[in-house]
Amino acid sequence: MLPKNFPDRNVCVLGLGYVGLTLAVAMADAGFQVHGVEVRKDVLDKLGKGIPHFFEPGLTEKLRHVVSRGRFTFGQTTEGCDRASVFIITVGTPLGKDGKIRTDMIEAATRQVAAQLNDGDLVILRSTVKLGTTRGIVAPILAESGKRFDIAFCPERTLEGQALIELNQLPQIIGAETMEVSARAAQIFGFLTPTTVKVSTLETAEMIKLVDNTYRDVTFAFSNEIARVCNAMEISAMEVVRAGKLGYPRTNLPLPGPVGGPCLEKDPHILMQGAREAGVEMAITAAGRQVNETQPAEVAGFLETLTKSMQGFPSSPTISLMGLAFKGRPATDDLRGTMAKPVFDELRNRFPKARWRGFDAVVAPDDIRSFGLEPSDSMSEAVHGANLAVILNNHPVFTSMPLPDLAGRMDRPGIIYDFWNNFNSRDVDLPEGTAYVALGSHGAARFAHAS
Repeated sequence: MLPKNFPDRNVCVLGLGYVGLTLAVAMADAGFQVHGVEVRKDVLDKLGKGIPHFFEPGLTEKLRHVVSRGRFTFGQTTEGCDRASVFIITVGTPLGKDGKIRTDMIEAATRQVAAQLNDGDLVILRSTVKLGTTRGIVAPILAESGKRFDIAFCPERTLEGQALIELNQLPQIIGAETMEVSARAAQIFGFLTPTTVKVSTLETAEMIKLVDNTYRDVTFAFSNEIARVCNAMEISAMEVVRAGKLGYPRTNLPLPGPVGGPCLEKDPHILMQGAREAGVEMAITAAGRQVNETQPAEVAGFLETLTKSMQGFPSSPTISLMGLAFKGRPATDDLRGTMAKPVFDELRNRFPKARWRGFDAVVAPDDIRSFGLEPSDSMSEAVHGANLAVILNNHPVFTSMPLPDLAGRMDRPGIIYDFWNNFNSRDVDLPEGTAYVALGSHGAARFAHAS
C-alpha cells in the first residue's frame, strides 16, 4: 500500500474510457487519491451508481470499494484536481474520416491540465498517439502555462478482459528525457506492477506501443492470407495451422479470423502516418492492414455466390450474426472497431431483403438493437428458422455450441459460417440440408455442397 508521505499520492486522470477508468481504479486501489475527469455525463451518472460503462471482470467490485473508501472521485472538470501533482491523459485518439489520427481530444485535455498546472507537476501521456505527439503537441501546450513541469509517455498495453490483472503484472514502459523524470514515473507505476522498463526517449515509448499492436495485426494478416490460399486449394487452414506448429517451436501461426477492435484496426494506421511523415513507407504493415480490411467483403462475396448456387435458398433469408463484440476471449462487450460491423454492411449489400438477428454472450440487447439487429436471448433462438448464421468472434460459447442441434433448428437450406474454425468442417455430421463452413475451408465447403 502507498506510504502516507509519498509525494505523488494525488493523481488526476483525464478520460475515463476503458484505459482511464481501469487505471484510475487500480491506482486508487493501490492507495493513490485519484480524481477522474470525464466529459460524458452518462458515464459519470453510471459511475455515481457504482456501475462501469463497460464490462470488465472485477471492475465493478473494485470501483465500489475505492469510491466507498473516498480514494476515487470523478466529475466533468478538473476542479477536483487542485491537490494533484500528477496528471495522466488517457483520452481517445480515433481516426478521422481522412484516415489520420485525431488529436483534438488530447489537445483539449492538455489545455485542461495546463490551466491546473503547478511548478514541478508531472504530466503523463498514456493515450495511443502518433510518433512525436508527446514532444510536438502536448509539451508545447503545457509550456504555454509558464510553469515548470516533468513529462513522460507511459503507454497502456492491457488486454480487455484482463486489464486489472495485467495492470498489476505487465511491465510498464516509461519514456522520458531524463533519469530523474524516468525514476519519478517508474516509482509511481511501481506501486502497481513490480516491473518498469525505462527507455531513453519519449518517441521510443510511443513506438513500442504502436509496434506491439501492429506486430499482431501483421501476424494475423499472414494467417488470413494463408486462409485465402487454402480456400482456393480446397484444403483446411485450421489443419495447416494446427498440424504445422504441433511440436515445432519456430512457427507460431495463429488461426485466421477477423481482426479489429479499438487498437488493431487503427494503431497500424497511426504508425504508418508517423513513419510517412519521417519519409518511410511501411509496405508490409500496409499490406497486412489491407488483407484484414478486405476480408469482410471477400467472405460476404463468397456467401452470396454459395447461396445463389443452392436450390431453394430464399431471396428474403433470415440471417443471424452471432458474436458482435470485437473479440470473445477474454470476454468483452466492446463494440468499438468490431469486424461485425463491416461484415454486416457487406452482407446487407448482398442480401438487401434479409431479416436480421443478433446474438452475443455479453453485449446488452439494447446495444444489439442499436447495431441494427433484432436481439436473440440465446444461440438456439438466434438460429431458429434462420437460413444463414455467421459466427463473428471467438467467445467460448461457440467452442462448445451443440452444432448438430443448432443446425437442426435452421430453415432448409441452412448454412453456419464460422470465422473462427471452432469445428473441423470435414468431420461435422449435420442434418440434411444444412452445412458448416469455416474461414479457410471454402473449397471444401463447395465440394461438400456439390456432392
